[in-house]
Amino acid sequence: MQFEGQLLKMITHQATPIQYYLNLSHDLIHMNSLIGQTLEFNHLGYQCVNCQRDEKLFRMGFCKKCFFESPYASDSIIRPELSRAHLGEQERDLEIEKSIQLVPHIVYLAYTGEVKVGVTRESQIPTRWIDQGATFALAIAKTTNRYEAGMIELALKTQLSDKTNYRKMLKDEYEDDLDLANFRTQAQKLFPGEFSKYFNADQEIWHLDYPYTAPEKITTLSLDKRPSFSSVLKGIKGQYLAFEGGSVLNVRSHEGYVVSLNTKKEA
Repeated sequence: MQFEGQLLKMITHQATPIQYYLNLSHDLIHMNSLIGQTLEFNHLGYQCVNCQRDEKLFRMGFCKKCFFESPYASDSIIRPELSRAHLGEQERDLEIEKSIQLVPHIVYLAYTGEVKVGVTRESQIPTRWIDQGATFALAIAKTTNRYEAGMIELALKTQLSDKTNYRKMLKDEYEDDLDLANFRTQAQKLFPGEFSKYFNADQEIWHLDYPYTAPEKITTLSLDKRPSFSSVLKGIKGQYLAFEGGSVLNVRSHEGYVVSLNTKKEA
């Protein structure tokens, strides 16, 4: 079968294992059913996720102009402590920023090869954890807006990373005695006093199961460096498609790429 369109991040559905759908111009392709089949990708061009123009992409699927102008790529998207919508202050588009920032947010701990801290809108649980390839995740605070969650995260970053090391995540290793509840207890001590009321010790730990087995060696694929490639899909974790021999394609980092996809069953 052949498909073609603008590549967007995969849609996921929490199940055992997690179900993945490749998003090509909003046409959804069930990827779990393609594991074991040969996939051929061809890079055809670019399409900015904001303005939809055929422009060289700059970052996060945006062309350079949109990256520096769109409210969906503003500084507070990356650094929630910079949020100002709760003060009525506009960064790029106040109404859009209110819709993103003035909603309940979750501060969480996640294991993605190591324990990290993160922030996301409550509505994005567990999608955010799945996209990061978290094996375990635990909400530790619920705030009324993005700024509050960002200030808690900023304090916790003095002891915990807020980044995912994709190689560690894809190695899919963890110690049997990993205890996120203990990390939560330690994290509570770092909460700034004025935000300590948001701490929550009652949430259960999530265990996320992926259609994935770690390869011995991991090699990243780039559609800029290798615009055409063909290989057998072996598994999926986070936003990574894992192929035979350990090659992995980060779908999220290729948002906005226009591609064709051909599938072929193995004999």
